[in-house]
Amino acid sequence: MITPCFGWMLAAVVFLCGLGATASSLSAQVLPGVDVLRERGWDALRGKRVGLICNQTSLTASGEPTRVAMRRGGVNLAALFAPEHGIDGTIGAGRSVGNVRDPLTGVAVFSLYGATRKPTPAMLRGLDVLVFDLQDIGSRSYTYISTMVKGMEAAGEANIEFIVLDRPNPLGGETVEGPAIEREWISFVGQLPVAYRHGMTAGELARMANDRGWLSSRCRLSVVPMRGWSRGMTWPQTGLRWVRTSPNIPRDISPFYYAAVGIAGNLGGLDLGINTPAAFQRFCSPRLDAAGLAAQLRAAFPGLRAGPISGDGGKPGVALGIDPRADTQIIGVNAYLMAAAVRADPRVLDKPRRDRDGLLWKVYGSRSIERSLTSGESPAALVSRWEGAAARFRSERSSFLMY
Repeated sequence: MITPCFGWMLAAVVFLCGLGATASSLSAQVLPGVDVLRERGWDALRGKRVGLICNQTSLTASGEPTRVAMRRGGVNLAALFAPEHGIDGTIGAGRSVGNVRDPLTGVAVFSLYGATRKPTPAMLRGLDVLVFDLQDIGSRSYTYISTMVKGMEAAGEANIEFIVLDRPNPLGGETVEGPAIEREWISFVGQLPVAYRHGMTAGELARMANDRGWLSSRCRLSVVPMRGWSRGMTWPQTGLRWVRTSPNIPRDISPFYYAAVGIAGNLGGLDLGINTPAAFQRFCSPRLDAAGLAAQLRAAFPGLRAGPISGDGGKPGVALGIDPRADTQIIGVNAYLMAAAVRADPRVLDKPRRDRDGLLWKVYGSRSIERSLTSGESPAALVSRWEGAAARFRSERSSFLMY
């Protein structure tokens, strides 16, 4: 149970609900790639046996599941592939996904988050093309792009086509920020050497990865672009319905909170509101100076709302309020949260140090974050050190932007 210390929290809830209502009340201004392909009569898929990487977010602008629309359009949909969280997006983070049969189409669904995270030759046998249609959330550590990369590699090895049906980046396409990733820390929670907030769509990332040699095997790639999307759009401006991308990303604003807290959330002993309607909207940690941290955040990030709260078990913390229309550099929030938590109780680093998989180092992109936190480096200095790499990536990505 959270006990807000002041009234802005209620206002934040009203604000977030208002965003959702706005999104649902607009007619779609943006046509996702699936709609563009359907308008073309599914021409790229005609006469081919098709495999589709999809889940509950794979919808047309009118809300019809992509796989249903394809079947109704005469596409020979031979196999489905499910990412982390499963075909319906209900399986918790990090939990294995099994092979099932799709209740909507009757087509077999192969898991790409179980025994393998890459389509096997047996899964691809008989297919002519592998199609990717998932809604990403714009942070490097979210695994849907990793699933896309593994699918591209498998398609290249099997010498079949790979098609991306593009979708908006809910964090927008202009801002690039956050730490880079070192090669040794490339993993399924950081598959590509891009800025943590990369500001690219799945289609743009696919083009860049294929061109830059970031794949173990290049593929015959094509991207079906959206129509009507511009890089500065917030999600409500797209007019598209938001569908929970995973259990803790329930609203169109949720990707912003994930970006602001997702790195810091790999410390130990935290309460992030996971599995509640306020997932990633709070950060509670042992012995934290909540009032001091809230004031520091408000001073460092104009437009960010932060206030002290009491989280589970009376654990002190801060509640965050983010307006997606404000140009706030949100990734840096992680640095301030981590620095405050380690300063208050250094034992929060025990969990990542014991973690054989090195999840914090993988998500951050380097183990250097441990040194920064234990040496007393200021969060402002840490964020400043990210800026050079982000600027380089901003330049490198420019030739791959499609919108």
